[in-house]
Amino acid sequence: MSERLEDIAAAMVADGKGLLAADESSGTIKKRFDVIGVESTADSRRDYREMMFRAKEAMTRYISGVILYDETIRQKAADGTPLVDIIKATGAIPGIKVDAGAKP
Repeated sequence: MSERLEDIAAAMVADGKGLLAADESSGTIKKRFDVIGVESTADSRRDYREMMFRAKEAMTRYISGVILYDETIRQKAADGTPLVDIIKATGAIPGIKVDAGAKP
């Protein structure tokens, strides 16, 4: 992957691809898991994210970039592989959410 901003921007808006917003906070994931009766733990959140990112065919075909939450950018898969590396292996560009949420 090029480090030139122009190249990164072009890759992120590639035809037929889009951004995966995987930047749910731990609190948001907990609410979603509560609805389906899954306990929100570091492992369950990791497994949920890993499941998405390991869908290699779909990631490669449809996803140009992934917006990550702070916890996610530091997480490793069950086998020890950083989730960021799994994302990169599909050709998608990982990035991190930098805002602090909505404020009144």
